[in-house]
Amino acid sequence: MKTLLAVVLLTAASAGDVPDPDAAISIGDRRELLVDDFLVEKISGEARLQLHPPVPREIVFKTDAPWEGNACGYPSVFQDGQLYRMYYHTGHYRHGGKPAEAGPVHPWFLCYAESDDGIHWRRPEQGLFEFEGSKKNNIILTPDCVASIKGDPAHTSVFKDANPACPEDARYKCIMVGKPHGLYVLESADGIRFRVAGGKPVITDGAFDSQNLAFWDPVRNEYRAYWRIFTAGVADGTAWKPEGFRAIRTATSKDGRTWGGQADLQYVDSPAEHLYVNQILPYYRAPHIFMGFPMRYTDRGWSDSMMALPGLEERLARSKASPRYGTAITDGLFMTSRDGVLFRRWNEAFLRPGPLRQGSWVYGDNMVFWGMVETASTLGDAPHDLSIYASEHYWQATAVHVRRLTVRIDGFVSLRASARGGEMVTKPLVFDGGNLTLNMSTSGAGGIQVEIQDAAGQPIPGYALADCPEVFGDELARVVRWRNGGDVRPLSGKPVRLRFVMKDADLYAFQFVSHQPDPVRPKP
Repeated sequence: MKTLLAVVLLTAASAGDVPDPDAAISIGDRRELLVDDFLVEKISGEARLQLHPPVPREIVFKTDAPWEGNACGYPSVFQDGQLYRMYYHTGHYRHGGKPAEAGPVHPWFLCYAESDDGIHWRRPEQGLFEFEGSKKNNIILTPDCVASIKGDPAHTSVFKDANPACPEDARYKCIMVGKPHGLYVLESADGIRFRVAGGKPVITDGAFDSQNLAFWDPVRNEYRAYWRIFTAGVADGTAWKPEGFRAIRTATSKDGRTWGGQADLQYVDSPAEHLYVNQILPYYRAPHIFMGFPMRYTDRGWSDSMMALPGLEERLARSKASPRYGTAITDGLFMTSRDGVLFRRWNEAFLRPGPLRQGSWVYGDNMVFWGMVETASTLGDAPHDLSIYASEHYWQATAVHVRRLTVRIDGFVSLRASARGGEMVTKPLVFDGGNLTLNMSTSGAGGIQVEIQDAAGQPIPGYALADCPEVFGDELARVVRWRNGGDVRPLSGKPVRLRFVMKDADLYAFQFVSHQPDPVRPKP
């Protein structure tokens, strides 16, 4: 990201340059997050793009049922009407011994949890499959029920299909690896009872030994899938000799059956690293932006620092199966894309392993779940939080811990200015709307001013910096007003630049919205 910002600073157009109006970026009325430099022409002063890590909250549950275990993972979560749904695979690993003895003590299952608020979760008994003589469990998929494709319930994801043309009896879909080698589609009317659709793999080129996922892209009106590949070696079903880096491949489809446009993900200013899962999805408030939360895998070896981490006996026991099981560490990253292929990945961790504590800093921890949901704020009547979930305590004793974490809505990255001040000028853009709103936060002494310029960078009369009283506070959609009010309809459809002048403030997103009359304020 440092190199990326340097490029931004060096490519600012001079005041005398008049861009081609046809080259202005059309944003319409869509919400634009400050997660990349797509709209940035220049950043100056003490301002920068700042990544904001999530805030850890409570453990929502532990996978401590007999059919679950210490290797549960690859979860997906989404809100479905008033219900919050979570899907996760279950497995339990032994410690030590030969590699063949390190596998799960029971088959991989796909299990289901639900919640009314995204905070308090329950694992309802489904009564579908027997485990150790009882159907009192939350198992919804077993290897036996997908035997026709030799399906693997472990490497799955579940999503609700938002395609308007999707039949209601196929509204919920599960993406699963099976044999012949490839990804298969399962369908369900209720999100609980799934059936194999088609019986043939829809994607065959990949390793698929990680969470495989797909979703409907409402902006481009197509399905998109992401899955695991290796950059070298062979891992295509004919042999298992992977080499190189764990990487990500994508493809698109109009019908969910025939897929094309395969491409390996590329990155701006990021080193080659092992990305264990991808966790990519369209951001629900700005679906033209893809967000990903890959888990980064790093083998640190048996250094002194490794030996000083908690649970050394556990690490040594796991390493008997494979050395990396004792020396690998995982953390969470954040990345975004506007085309689904080229991503801007923050090289600094989004989710660090955190303070040393029992069962921490281990392989498999900090896997951010695929999906995010709005939940009530911990501050009472404050705006909702975004809740995400992540794994802890992986391959430790008996259970994985599922922790909830929160992020400000739109608050993954901000344009941050110090108390000394800084500013940003956008590239020429064309908007549709009547008011400009900001998702912003300032200190009591800080603030933001907005100047609207023409495409050449000259202030537009009535919308100059001197016309904009400083905006301060902490809101998701603060309307910007100038001395003559907040009406920007005269500028709608014309190429303009936005200049943000800030001090001790964060700007997370902005959006042009339908015009609302200026409020009548009481006189002080």
